[in-house]
Amino acid sequence: MTTTSETPVLDTLAAMTVDSLERCGLPPDTLILTRIAALAASDAPPISYLAHIDPAMNADLTITEVQDVLVAIAPIVGTARVMTAAGNIAEALGVAIAVAETRIGADSEATSGN
Repeated sequence: MTTTSETPVLDTLAAMTVDSLERCGLPPDTLILTRIAALAASDAPPISYLAHIDPAMNADLTITEVQDVLVAIAPIVGTARVMTAAGNIAEALGVAIAVAETRIGADSEATSGN
């Protein structure tokens, strides 16, 4: 199969996610918390958590709920993985905030005509 996309890896990951969501009967908040637990267990990098920030916000998750998941899985996956996950989540949130601030600044400049 030949692809003409400029982002075949991202396209594949997006398609896999859509397929997973269509086949999953979990409520959105439970689904995202489950994925966060899986990311922590697999020692995922910050970019993996970044991809879940918007869905987590859409599911009305709180940071307390995310922390509770990390506490719940700590005895199973270990403290090192949980601490790494917490740091990676913080880094992903920092990236998301920086991107949002950049977009707000660009929108503000476009609106003001500068």
